[in-house]
Amino acid sequence: MAYTNKVFRFGNFSFWFWILFIYILAALIWWFVSLERQSNEMSDLRSQLLKKDDPQYIIKQSELQQYRKRQTAKFAGEGLTFLALIVTGAAFVYRSIRKQIEVSSLQQNFMMAITHELKTPIATTRLSLETLLRRKLDDVQQQKLLLSALSETNRLNILTNNILLASQMEEKTFQRENEQLNLADIVETVVNDYKNRYPHRKIEASADKDLYIDGDELLMQIALSNLIDNALKYAPKESPVYVDLMEDEYYIQIKVSDEGPGIADEEKRKIFQKFYRSGNENTRKAKGTGLGLYLTKKIIEQHNGDIFVMNNTPSGSIFVIQF
Repeated sequence: MAYTNKVFRFGNFSFWFWILFIYILAALIWWFVSLERQSNEMSDLRSQLLKKDDPQYIIKQSELQQYRKRQTAKFAGEGLTFLALIVTGAAFVYRSIRKQIEVSSLQQNFMMAITHELKTPIATTRLSLETLLRRKLDDVQQQKLLLSALSETNRLNILTNNILLASQMEEKTFQRENEQLNLADIVETVVNDYKNRYPHRKIEASADKDLYIDGDELLMQIALSNLIDNALKYAPKESPVYVDLMEDEYYIQIKVSDEGPGIADEEKRKIFQKFYRSGNENTRKAKGTGLGLYLTKKIIEQHNGDIFVMNNTPSGSIFVIQF
């Protein structure tokens, strides 16, 4: 629905934009033709006033012809200048409005996604708690429902943290800590947390020791959590997710690899944009708001690092953070 509305709004804007542009272009052509006609009429009138028996007749006639050519060149130059200004202005306006429509559509998609993301864990947790209250269950069933409720509240916690942090970063009100961080400890903490929350998923970690950067421990945990969460979201449930911390000759790198469907080349840059979600809104099945990767990129850049994505073999994606 959101995608259809976006196409309709942009198509409607494009139609009226091109109607107005053609009208202005036609008016410019009419202006040029009118001035050229008036100039020719004035030249013809002056030519008729010349006396053929005048010794200077041929010279004056030649001067009139030269004057007519100069006027034509003048009008053409002015017309082309106006045309260049109109085309430049029209292109600027077209791009600006098109970008505004796209941003508006992304925000609308975000609101739809955030509503769904908030309702789902709340509804699941409520159902689990109501079941515990109304039915007599054995210990195994109770633990299963409690784990389900805990998992959903963790999802809700990550979501609200991402929204709050993104807002604070946009307004530049977030004050990050700056201390020496052991990246191996951060990887171990985050991976163990996900192993406890998703015991049925296979998450493997490999970390070189004694790799340090200066930064904020909480922010780095959020950044890594978003990448792992993204991998778990898109990869098949039976496939593993790998987290590797290593150092080569030039960089310290953290890699999060999955064996999911991968990311199309034309979307590799877009996925770090605010509210952007890969794929078509009508066919997308994975949950998300389009904030996780955007926020991760912001965090890594604040730590003087870089993040990019490349293809995994034979399928899937590898997100690479490097310092």
